[in-house]
Amino acid sequence: MSEQKLAANEYIKARSRHLRGTIEEGIADPVTGAISEDDVQVLKFHGTYMQDDRDLRNERKEQKLEPLYSFMLRARVAGGVCSAEQWLAVDDISRQLTTSNSIRLTTRQTFQYHGIPKRNLKALVQGLDRATLDAIAACGDVNRNVMCNPNPVQSELHAEVYEIAKHLSEHMLPHTQAYAEIWLDKEKLLSTEEEVEPIYGDTYLPRKFKMAVAIPPDNDVDVYTNDFGLIAVEENGQLVGFNLTAGGGMGSTHGEVETFPRLADDFGFINKADVIKFAEAVVTTQRDWGNRVNRKRARLKYTIVDHGYDNFKAEVEKRAGVKFQPKRDVVLYDRGDRFGWVKGIDDQWHLTFFIECGRIKDEPGKMLQTGLREIAKVHKGDFRMTANQNMIIAGVPESEKDRIEAMAREYGLLGDVLTTTREHSIACVALPTCPLAMAESERYFPEFMTKVEALQAKHGISELPIVVRMTGCPNGCARPFAAEIGLVGKAPGRYNLYLGASFEGTRLNKMVRENIQEAEILAELDGLFGRYASERNADESFGDFVVRIGVVKAVIDAAKDFHG
Repeated sequence: MSEQKLAANEYIKARSRHLRGTIEEGIADPVTGAISEDDVQVLKFHGTYMQDDRDLRNERKEQKLEPLYSFMLRARVAGGVCSAEQWLAVDDISRQLTTSNSIRLTTRQTFQYHGIPKRNLKALVQGLDRATLDAIAACGDVNRNVMCNPNPVQSELHAEVYEIAKHLSEHMLPHTQAYAEIWLDKEKLLSTEEEVEPIYGDTYLPRKFKMAVAIPPDNDVDVYTNDFGLIAVEENGQLVGFNLTAGGGMGSTHGEVETFPRLADDFGFINKADVIKFAEAVVTTQRDWGNRVNRKRARLKYTIVDHGYDNFKAEVEKRAGVKFQPKRDVVLYDRGDRFGWVKGIDDQWHLTFFIECGRIKDEPGKMLQTGLREIAKVHKGDFRMTANQNMIIAGVPESEKDRIEAMAREYGLLGDVLTTTREHSIACVALPTCPLAMAESERYFPEFMTKVEALQAKHGISELPIVVRMTGCPNGCARPFAAEIGLVGKAPGRYNLYLGASFEGTRLNKMVRENIQEAEILAELDGLFGRYASERNADESFGDFVVRIGVVKAVIDAAKDFHG
């Protein structure tokens, strides 16, 4: 019997010489704005994607020009925390080296740049390095940016958990020197064959891998949507360990029922001293057991489904050398951010801004990028990005509160009256830069949300928060399948409508209408909002309501229920 042919990316990784490929030669080639197809895949491990402006694609083709290629770079910022000095560098880079002249906060609690000409890519990475920031493993078939509750000085627990998230991020980095050689002009190894990847091996993981750490009762990191999750457990105000979750992931493919989003399984409690052991055990089990033939079935969620929960659990315990303890009781409630001023345990204050769709740019009446830059010039604390694409100015002393707030209002960072539904909303980038997008998301979402808010007002339910999310394709970057109302792009102006996820993020939604336009979406929501206003139980969320009245069946087992 002949050996099964692996997915194309496996061969690309194998011949990349530990993620070097021919990237260095490609970025030095002035003839084209692009790089080779193989290097596009390898470049992801360096935090960078090649894109082109799809709004201009046809026009340039008619002019016999190649697409307007540029690059997107996503930084690695564990827990989303950077200093004011680092933010000034981030801002300066965006204005000097990108054509978008903006910064985007992502749904993975970091920032990314769009519109980087190839000629500027190396200078940009070096600028980040001077600010002690990097993009290593922010993308690619490795563990990506580790998310954590973004307010680590709310309690002693938060501070300790944040340090654990940072340690996880550092420990799970690839060991290859490729990034330092290509971008930072470090001395090249004479032979890359001597390099060893102790966690990942020579071909890294079968697909991307995501980690998050939640601190109850907040689930702002959407912990169950990640491949690997830790839910903090405290006793008498002290961190004792975590409930470990594994097997979450949002991506799927339209029309292919063997693909599906999935929330992670609970595996049990682990002591905080054993976090690295278990993280390595989960990652290496996925490395060795994951599907390297079909990339659409290569995430950890499918590995657990295909091999079985019990078998996977036993293997993780074997590799960790420690048994899981029974899961501890915890309560997760809200996935939103805490807007306005919040006081920390050290008597410092933290101010959270709503950044719609995470886009930081200057527009008439809303000079968000300038405002954050001016605040960074005087602020002595941190800038903290959230998993909901918002920003926290953290560590403000009482004496500086009025000054920071006045600056925020001057530049339009504060002042808007927002519904709790809009505050819980997120969207992906989609068009014009994402090559996978089938429909608009970020550019259209604010307008769509205004219409949703109008329907809520019509039925007298404006004060009730509903989690609404939109993506331009089913890859799920804004976690739409965990939204009470999820819109997933199918074609220009057309979306699949999903309903019935739990408000807390512990149950997926399910498709109720396929390939419909705005008018049909709003008509569907209009009727349901009317019923929700008159028929809901006390404290019943919208997602729970549509399941209770039979609009959708609850998704208990994603492999069986999501498409069934």
